Parts: sequence; C-alpha cells; structure tokens
Amino acid sequence: MGDRIVVVGSINRDIVLGVERLPTPGETVLGRSLGVYNGGKGANQAVAAARLGRPVAMVGRVGDDRAGVASLEGMAAERVDTHAVRIDRKTPTGSATILVDDKGENSIVVVPGANGRLGAKDVVAAAELIGAAAVTMLQLEVPMEAVAEAVRLSRGTVVLNAAPAQPIPVEVLAAVDVLVVNRSELAGLCFDLEAETTREIASQAGRLGASGSVVVTVGPDGAMIVNGSEIVHVPSVNVPVRDTTGAGDAFCGALADALARGESLEEATAWAVLVGAVAVTKVGAQAALPSRAHVEAMRKR
Repeated sequence: MGDRIVVVGSINRDIVLGVERLPTPGETVLGRSLGVYNGGKGANQAVAAARLGRPVAMVGRVGDDRAGVASLEGMAAERVDTHAVRIDRKTPTGSATILVDDKGENSIVVVPGANGRLGAKDVVAAAELIGAAAVTMLQLEVPMEAVAEAVRLSRGTVVLNAAPAQPIPVEVLAAVDVLVVNRSELAGLCFDLEAETTREIASQAGRLGASGSVVVTVGPDGAMIVNGSEIVHVPSVNVPVRDTTGAGDAFCGALADALARGESLEEATAWAVLVGAVAVTKVGAQAALPSRAHVEAMRKR
C-alpha cells in the first residue's frame, strides 16, 4: 500500500485582509493589508503533508480560470500529484475571504464554486488512487456524496476533518478511523455550547457516535485524543502567533503524514500539534505551512 496520502477536498483562492480587530455585525473597519494566496482546506492539507516529505495526490475540482491555474501550478510546485483534479468549465474556482486581526484570530467566508460540484463520479474516477492510499484525508468543504464515496473506496486509514461542521451520515462516521475537530466544530456537531473543560470535551466527543478516535484541537493548549473513555492530552508549544488561518490544515496534513509513516495516533497527534504551532508564526494558509526541516529545528529548541 505504500505511504501515499490522497486528499479529497476543496481548492480555493484566498483573499486575506489584515485588520486591527474583527468587525461586529453592521460595522465597517479599515483594512491594513491585502494578500491573495492559494488555499482551500483540501489543497492546504495536501501541501502541508507534501512539505513534510510525504507523497500526496489531490482529488478535487477547480474552475477554468486564473485562480484554477494558479492553484494547480502551486500544488504541482509542491510535488502534489494533481492528475485527479478536474477542471470545471461551468463554475469558477472556489474562493475564501479571510479577515485576520492583530491577535491572529480570523473570520472566514467561503464561496464553494467548483468545489460544490465535486461529486461521487469524480471520486470513483480516482478509485484506484484512493484504494492504494495509506491515508485518505477528507474535509467538509465539498459535497457529502464525494466524502462518502471516498470513505467507501478507501482501504487505508480514513481521517475526516469535520470542518465546516455539518451533520455527518451515520455510515460515514462508522467508517472513519480518526475524526478531527476543533472545539467550536465539536459543539456545532453536538448542537451544544462550546466545551470548556476536559470532561465537557470528552462528553461531547462521545456523543458524536464515531466508531474511531476523535482528536479535538484546543488552540494554544494543543489537542485531546478521545477514544471511548480514554482521554490523552497532547500539549502545544509556546510560539508567537501571527495568523491562525492555516493552523488546522497544517495539523491535519501533519497528522496524515505521521499516520502514513506508521506512527501511533498519540505520536501522530504530537507531531501535528508541533507543525500547527509552527504554522501560526507566519501569515497565510499555504504560505505559512512549514517544511520538515523547519519543524525539526523548532523541536530541537
């Protein structure tokens, strides 16, 4: 089966606006900076794993436009195999507008574009690729039918980053090996308030009905692994925060990287926490994703 990761998911063009603080409803604030980057949860996670040295293939859709070309060129430059990415002649490439404040916190609006047209047939066309993958990495910025088909076709470890939070079919949850969420996504899936304590997080994770393990990222506190009644806390490292936009995707890409190398879930989560911490020290999503050498250097400090 090898150690290849296949990512089935979204590909976006990100417009990142720097602001002093995030606006309240109805409020206008002045921006301090504007940047345009390649993004999308799927593409970000693919690039994250590729920068860590893992062979990665991407399954998705882009529009027949400049943003689509830039996205494909960007992934190819990172040695991500894009042969299973389809060019949609009817719909533009997906886009995201991201506001980042001086504390590194963000607000994001995503317009799916071509991502919203990724269907089961597109995934079936990549069946051989997915079936041979050590890890299949998924998110929820593409239609659930594509996610469900990828889960069905996968013979390796299935990792689902349940973001943005939305109802997940029982049969999909039953086939996922590792479910990754942050605290707000976990609360959204449980139709509950955001958990504050370890006990509350474990309780909400248990209510999801996942047959595999649940990994909950808890920001500067690192991550928690919940497997039935067993809870393992993996602490983070103290770093200067510039932009949290790419942290979750860096975490997921690194988790898939370590699992594909045969690491245990606890070892993989520790690696992912470190990679996510390094990612927040830079601005942008893909632009902030670190190389293995960069992460190893941070680990030695």
